[in-house]
Parts: sequence; structure tokens; C-alpha cells
Amino acid sequence: MGISRNQLEKMRQRLAGRAPGPGVEAEAGGAHGHGFLRDGAILLGIDPSLRGTGFGMIRVRRRDVEALDYGVIACPRNWSRSRCLGEIQKQMTMIVARQRPDCCVFEGLFFAQNLKTALIMGEARGASLAVAGACDVPSYEIAPRKVKQAIVGFGAAQKQAVALMVQRMLKLEAPPGSDASDALALALAFAHSYRGFVAERPSAI
Repeated sequence: MGISRNQLEKMRQRLAGRAPGPGVEAEAGGAHGHGFLRDGAILLGIDPSLRGTGFGMIRVRRRDVEALDYGVIACPRNWSRSRCLGEIQKQMTMIVARQRPDCCVFEGLFFAQNLKTALIMGEARGASLAVAGACDVPSYEIAPRKVKQAIVGFGAAQKQAVALMVQRMLKLEAPPGSDASDALALALAFAHSYRGFVAERPSAI
């Protein structure tokens, strides 16, 4: 898919770090009511899936962003749904405990033609969301199209384009796998929402 000159310029500005707005020290609201995302805030992006929940943790400073941790909570095909959900909860608890994030950012719910698939995805999302709630970490959600728009510049971007932009923004040696890159993109999109890159603030959940 081609991109316009305007979209290309927006991508260049993201990579150069030129963005309107006061950085991340903007009102956060949400579960804790009020306050500000501090300089050095840690954001945890979560891309829920029963067999492969992606996670990506970043530290956001006024002029740079650093990847702290990212990967996938993988569950084999022969595991039952209940065992997968237990593993997601266990691993996510350890991830949060390793470096307590200031907030968690989830992919927003999307339309699914298959009801069973939607229910399973909701269960996987709930397992991680329960961990955030139990650890008193505020949670937000961003629609998939808005994440792509914030990272690549247009909402219909392919996963590979998102992964390559995440790699460049975080100065990684190689593009992360699709689930991990989607999770990192969620965290980056949340940070960008406080720098004026997206029109709407993430919704608290």
C-alpha cells in the first residue's frame, strides 16, 4: 500500500522526535483520577491472545523512548483454555512485578465475525486486565487502527510496517515478532497521544 507525501513527512517527524505538545507530562486521568505521567514513566503494552499474548514495556522520557522488556507469553496448542489463561495470569504478574509500570495499554476490542473467537480473545484480555487491576495499575485501551495511525501514519498499515517503525523508534537491532511489536506499538501510541500524534486520548478501562 502506498503512502502520501504528508504521511511520509509525519513518519519522518516521528523518527526525528519532532512532535507538538509538552511530552508525556500531560493529564492522565483514568483509574487514579488525576495526576500527570511523569518524565521516565514506564508503560506496558499488552496485545492479548490465548496462544500468544504479546507484551512490550517502554520507558518514556522527554526526548527519548527506551525499550525495557518485550516478548510473547506462548501457550502450546495442546493446552486447555483454562491452563492458557492461568499461564497468562502467572507470567503477566511476574512481568508487572519485575518493573512496575505506571499504566497498562491494551488493544481495544474489535469486531469479530466468529463469536467463539471473540469470547476466547475476551478471556485472554481479561486474564491480563485482572492482573493490572489486582496490582492497582491503571489500564487504558486504544483501537487497532488508531495505534497504526499513531505509529505508521495511516490506520490500514500492515503488521510488517508497524514492526519496522517500532524497531526504528526504539533503536532495536531487529524488528520484534508481530505480537511483541504490536504490544510495543500500543505503549508507543499511548505516549504519542500525549505528544499530539493522535487526535483522541486512550480510553480508561
